[in-house]
Amino acid sequence: MTFPRETWWLLSLGAAVLAYIALAYLLLPALWRHYERQPHLALAPMLTRNSAGMAGDPLNVGLVGDLNEIIRAMTAAGWSRADPLSIKSDIEIAESVVLGRPYKAAPVSDLFYQGRKEDIAFEKPIGASAAHRHHVRFWKVLERGAEGRNVWLGSATLDRDVGLSRYTGQITHHIAPDIDAERQFMLGELTAVGVVSTIYSVSGIGPALNGRNAGGDWYYTDGEIEIAVISPGANSATVTTVLDPPTSVAIKNKIWHGVRDAVR
Repeated sequence: MTFPRETWWLLSLGAAVLAYIALAYLLLPALWRHYERQPHLALAPMLTRNSAGMAGDPLNVGLVGDLNEIIRAMTAAGWSRADPLSIKSDIEIAESVVLGRPYKAAPVSDLFYQGRKEDIAFEKPIGASAAHRHHVRFWKVLERGAEGRNVWLGSATLDRDVGLSRYTGQITHHIAPDIDAERQFMLGELTAVGVVSTIYSVSGIGPALNGRNAGGDWYYTDGEIEIAVISPGANSATVTTVLDPPTSVAIKNKIWHGVRDAVR
């Protein structure tokens, strides 16, 4: 049976579209998803939301350890536990931003994961004003992970300034777009003080080149969550072991690094 040339072109185009859909939406995402070191996270969402239900910052970092170990490790790395939101803390952060007064424990706005706000948050100021700071929110997501210890997932971002939300007009911090860099910064600080025994990754939201959070801020990411296992008691670890991801994920990350460098 023979077909007119136009029919062959349509059939070829249809086959190409189907192949693209299968590759981009089925095969590659399946190859990149990996939870071999924390299988109970496989069905967990990897995105936070604000109080209005809008998509917030993606989860990009994790810690293994109990609450006291997390606090001890972050404190050793020079991070301060964020104050809870209150009228007093609101006034203090406003004074810090407007007058350039230091406020190392400035509060963070609440974000929600699976319907509950962060369990704990930490920050590290850059300069005097609370407008510019490193910060991370954590949620305890597993009582007993693969190591038999608590597992916390978090969203680490860099506040670059204070402004108005592009969606609501409310006053908010704007984040820097490279959230992978902030993830690596926080893990590097913990590793430097010798409280991390192991680092490995699991899949987060997946690669995103033009993500937007609830404030309308642009971000890009390789879509991985890097998890640091805190040494028992947050005592000094003799060495930090970094476990490699599956080969398909390593290839994806290498490609992504090229894309990221082009974006930068």
